[in-house]
Amino acid sequence: MCGIVGVVSHSPVNQLLYDALLLLQHRGQDAAGIATNHANGFSMHKANGLVRDVFRTRNMRSLPGNTGLGQVRYPTAGSSSSEEEAQPFYVNAPFGIILAHNGNLTNAEQLKVEMFKNDRRHLNTDSDTEVLVNVFAHELQQATTGYSLDPAAVFKAVAMVHKRVRGSYAVVAQIAGYGLLGFRDPYGIRPMCLGFNETDKGSEYMLASESVALEGLGFRFLRDVMPGEAIFIDNDGKLYNQQCADNPTLNPCAFEFVYLARPDSVIDGASVYASRLKMGEYLAEKVRREIASGEIDVVMPIPDSSRPAAMELALKLNLDYREGFIKNRYIGRTFIMPGQGLRKKSVRQKLNAIGSEFKGKSVLLVDDSIVRGTTSREIVQMAREAGAKRVIATN
Repeated sequence: MCGIVGVVSHSPVNQLLYDALLLLQHRGQDAAGIATNHANGFSMHKANGLVRDVFRTRNMRSLPGNTGLGQVRYPTAGSSSSEEEAQPFYVNAPFGIILAHNGNLTNAEQLKVEMFKNDRRHLNTDSDTEVLVNVFAHELQQATTGYSLDPAAVFKAVAMVHKRVRGSYAVVAQIAGYGLLGFRDPYGIRPMCLGFNETDKGSEYMLASESVALEGLGFRFLRDVMPGEAIFIDNDGKLYNQQCADNPTLNPCAFEFVYLARPDSVIDGASVYASRLKMGEYLAEKVRREIASGEIDVVMPIPDSSRPAAMELALKLNLDYREGFIKNRYIGRTFIMPGQGLRKKSVRQKLNAIGSEFKGKSVLLVDDSIVRGTTSREIVQMAREAGAKRVIATN
């Protein structure tokens, strides 16, 4: 699960991409990268760390150009420590391609074998993004004749990527001297949206994982990229789009609405905040069926993403709502921290219990989800240590 953004503008995009990645930082804290296209060349800087730590003034000055893309990474494949696996990835043929993606390929190992045996392509990392950029590069090579490139060839290459690749992927890519490409897997598992901004020089476009990145930078939300669809914006700002999958269907990842996305985003026409309120309603009905009235004194969220669900649950059950845990906002999201030991240790650094809110009470804790269960055990123990008479954990 990562955050991606791509921009075609009439002015330098380095600062715009940096600001967009800050707005998407919640999607990945392991590494960050930006690549820009100037004339027919690419400039790129990427490294492990948060956006604010990866990019210094000297790095920003080295990223000229009016088109570019960026990514914040949470590693779901490969290594969490190797800077070589920070995105974007680059291949020099055909034309020169820079690519970043959000998702997880389920047949990456099979594709690696195919590319070596059939395409004679060597991969230097364990990242499935390197697999994806090489698959796309091969298919673009097959789709083109001569030295020029048109949108039809780009869409033909994307269609072949859909046929070969399995898993979830939302992709932004730059083709040197030609333009910016974005596409989504045929099931629409990972989100991507399109926005625009009208200027005196013409329209500017942005592709991003979440609508919050568009709105925060003054772009108007145009629409979501459809499952299987590809959008190509050439360097003159002309937009082309085409459905490249045979039987696309929308099957978004539920975890986007539960935890990953910011609550002020809208994904595939659904408000993330409203979705979390609805989850609170459903949870309230389950609690009503399974726990006798009067056994709960107070409802508390595990901040931050479970807060809307907890508030709605308390409202529906006519229970008191309290903030019993205070979050240290300078500790990262524990789910996307690499390594179970670090996640477990970070829970107590991240959360602190207010003893007076727990003492002698039967507390219903509302968490957004239980992924590994690593943090839940620590949180329940913290509630008990703070004096809770009974702790009921829900999600």
